[in-house]
Amino acid sequence: MSPRRTDGQERNRAPSQRSLRGLDGLNFLLADVRDGLGPFLAVFLKAEQHWPPGAIGIAMAASSIAAAFWQIPAGLLVDSLRFKRLLVAVSGLLVAAGCLLVAFHPQFAAVVAAQVTLGAASAVIPPALAALSLGLVGHRRLDARISRNESFNHGGNFVAAGMAGSLGYTLGYDWIFYLVCFFAVASAAVVNLINPAEIDHELARGGEERDANGQFKAPLSVRDLFARKDLVIFLISVVLFHFGNAAMLPMAGQVLAQTHPGSDTIALSACIIAAQLIMVGVAWAVGKAMAAGIGRKPIFLVALATLPVRGILFSFTTNPYGVVAIQLLDGVAAGIFGVIAVVIASDLMRGTGRFNLAQGLVALCVGVGAALSNFVSGFIIEWYGYGAGFLSLTAVALAAFGFFALFMPETRGRTEPNAAPIAALAVGAR
Repeated sequence: MSPRRTDGQERNRAPSQRSLRGLDGLNFLLADVRDGLGPFLAVFLKAEQHWPPGAIGIAMAASSIAAAFWQIPAGLLVDSLRFKRLLVAVSGLLVAAGCLLVAFHPQFAAVVAAQVTLGAASAVIPPALAALSLGLVGHRRLDARISRNESFNHGGNFVAAGMAGSLGYTLGYDWIFYLVCFFAVASAAVVNLINPAEIDHELARGGEERDANGQFKAPLSVRDLFARKDLVIFLISVVLFHFGNAAMLPMAGQVLAQTHPGSDTIALSACIIAAQLIMVGVAWAVGKAMAAGIGRKPIFLVALATLPVRGILFSFTTNPYGVVAIQLLDGVAAGIFGVIAVVIASDLMRGTGRFNLAQGLVALCVGVGAALSNFVSGFIIEWYGYGAGFLSLTAVALAAFGFFALFMPETRGRTEPNAAPIAALAVGAR
């Protein structure tokens, strides 16, 4: 058996406080940047530009499709390059450019082009942040670090949503776009706080094993990666999770724009703020739960269980206060997913040298699920109404819960990924 980094080596990793604060700052600032315009774009296009739901669905899906297309190249880039800080900075600035394009040219072609730019640029950010985290703190401290990352991420979303709602209400929708630009430029500056000499780039891609000569083994081939049953099960679960979840808040925003014109931006901001407050606490609680020995699978099942409840409740109300209250459930689901998805990927990829590619694959599945969610729900709404749109996503969410519960094994404590063939899916996971 090839030697690994010892626990002592992991324990002795001590990045400077300056680098750790830089990582905190990046997660705070990029919270707004990595998601682009999000549901505010749907409200802007509905309330100010008077787009039909089908066209809004296409525009919302364009970013997700572009992000999906670029996820695997992004993961490979982060795995292979040592310029991870530069990748983060450039990606953020491209997101800023896309937002300015929407602000100045809100025509269909320009908006779709901007959304494609935002999706492609944002594909790099999650795996790069995860790689910087792993490269700085190592596997032993990764659970706590990802929990902290997500707390700062949701704190950033909370601040950004409050500012976006206030600016949109008092100064106009265009200022929401300028806000994203500000956060992007600030993140490009803050990334310089991280000392590149403190990043273990081999560790950052999940590489641990050495050959007989003491050299790190080559990363696992992409073909062998997809032969790992548990990874495939997890990726399918991620697609289903976001298929059942992504379009719910944009749909709720469209309902508010239609039934309560003039208060839609404030109500949508309240939805995001309320959810982000919950996410901060949930991200912290997930870290504590994992430290206490609770497995990854039951934690993720809690997130999956909240989605159908949220979809059913949304289908029965157009009251702004009710929408905000229901959105608290998204704080639970998204707060759990943000932490647990990175940790499960780390479990599955330990020793393969493909951690960031796996992060790219997870983000690809997020994009595929989100694109399907926005695209399908947009036309269901157009044909059958908003109630049917919410109930269709509820059905997908129930399927996601059942699939993950039946097939996905626990990954906590794993030191070697399961290389069982995908054909074993026919009889289920042990």
